[in-house]
Amino acid sequence: MSSTFSQQRLTYLGSLSAELSQRGLASRMVGGADPVLWVWHPESLRQTIVFATPAGDGWLFLWSPDGRERAGDPRRTADSLDRLLSAP
Repeated sequence: MSSTFSQQRLTYLGSLSAELSQRGLASRMVGGADPVLWVWHPESLRQTIVFATPAGDGWLFLWSPDGRERAGDPRRTADSLDRLLSAP
């Protein structure tokens, strides 16, 4: 993976991590040279892994189940993850 590619990925995941912490969610970067963001809700204990990947027209965040948002809008992604992980 090129250093530019790695830096872009880290930048997007870092921005998302900051937004998640503002919503009370916890996250940790894992994966070494190919990082992903492990995200969990401290109360519900629900969790997921978020990938940042290039797409034809920009970058996307992807997570299970069926989550997909543009990486350029980490606030929206953080809201979506908050709803997913906070659900009973």
